[in-house]
Amino acid sequence: MSAKVYKFPMALSPVWRPLLWPIGVTGDSAFAEVSNDDFHVCFGRFFDYHFPVEEVEMVTLGRWPVWAGVGARTNFRGSVGLIGTYVNVVEIVFKKPQRIRMMVPVSCKRLFLSVEDPHAFVAAFQKYTTVERAKAA
Repeated sequence: MSAKVYKFPMALSPVWRPLLWPIGVTGDSAFAEVSNDDFHVCFGRFFDYHFPVEEVEMVTLGRWPVWAGVGARTNFRGSVGLIGTYVNVVEIVFKKPQRIRMMVPVSCKRLFLSVEDPHAFVAAFQKYTTVERAKAA
């Protein structure tokens, strides 16, 4: 029996779509999927990663500053953003930094995503986070 996969489209503002199109970010190529053991994030042609769900420490509603920009962004200090709009942002905190490749390899401890339904996204992770595991124990 296969595990249920929850798919969450990324929120892409019509204002920013023309700037995201050259890197392949469209409604079909920008999404996040969550299952029992896999967290899959796709943001255009260049960002397609799978993370183990057990490496996710916490998922919350987040904020992405306007000055940080839209698109695939990093501050090279552990934060990565895949941002298509400044609203509906969620923050995923990993237990250990994850190695990902943007233009160069970067370390990702905090991943920010703009998703269409942030509350459903956070709820999908509730049973997998360490806080919820501790309550269940």
